[in-house]
Amino acid sequence: MEQGVVLDLYREAFFMIILIVSVLVVPGLIVGLIIAVFQAATQINEQTLSFLPRLLVTLGAVMWAGSWILTTLTDYFDFLFHNIPLLIG
Repeated sequence: MEQGVVLDLYREAFFMIILIVSVLVVPGLIVGLIIAVFQAATQINEQTLSFLPRLLVTLGAVMWAGSWILTTLTDYFDFLFHNIPLLIG
């Protein structure tokens, strides 16, 4: 297997991981920021106040994007397994 092929496969997998993680993490970050602004405005210093909304938003993102994540991962592994003879040489 050539070095360029390995680097292309690694780049593709790394980009897919970044995309999947960002779909799951960014909504929680936005909700956390909104709650932090609310806490700063009202001077409420309760650390557990932001936990439950972020958890619920992250679970909602998993439910909303779960089928897309599974399809993306399945398609990539299907591509890898079908192209093993071509990738090996």
